[in-house]
Amino acid sequence: MATALLVLDMLTDFTSGKLANPAAKQITEPIAALARAARGRDDWVVIYGNDAHRPGDFELAVFGEHAMAGTPGAEVIGELAPQPGDLIVPKRYYSAFTETDLDATCRVQGIDRLVVTGQHTDCCCRHTSYDAFARGITVVAVSDATAVYEPFAAGRYQQAQDDALRYLRTYYGAEITSTADLL
Repeated sequence: MATALLVLDMLTDFTSGKLANPAAKQITEPIAALARAARGRDDWVVIYGNDAHRPGDFELAVFGEHAMAGTPGAEVIGELAPQPGDLIVPKRYYSAFTETDLDATCRVQGIDRLVVTGQHTDCCCRHTSYDAFARGITVVAVSDATAVYEPFAAGRYQQAQDDALRYLRTYYGAEITSTADLL
């Protein structure tokens, strides 16, 4: 079986654009290190789950227009640019599984473990983790390579991040680990 390193929403609009998250800066290098290592392993694949919204998507009513398909705001940041062999899954909902081909991709690739990185631990990471759990895929959340949306944390960022990781561990049996431990 195989492991997928899933990089969620490390997009321009979520790092420096319309919904910029200052916490994204601190997780960029850990994700890059994990991606480099994953690309060097035969039993790992790197998958990007990227918002690629279209007019009328439900989420736009909550967060406004962001990461619109085909715009610069929906592009992966340069430091984490996909490489040949990486897979890209455009998504229109919080979960990278909802109405995408991620489920089929995992089955075709023999993925039985999903290492979750990116944004946002308490939203897209959470919903994607549930969908992986519901499919029998082991979930691993990387504490220093995931981030909650700092502007919503109102001065309690670390508590919000810890709570989100605890939720993944409690309800989905996720292993919580660090980049150093995975490398």
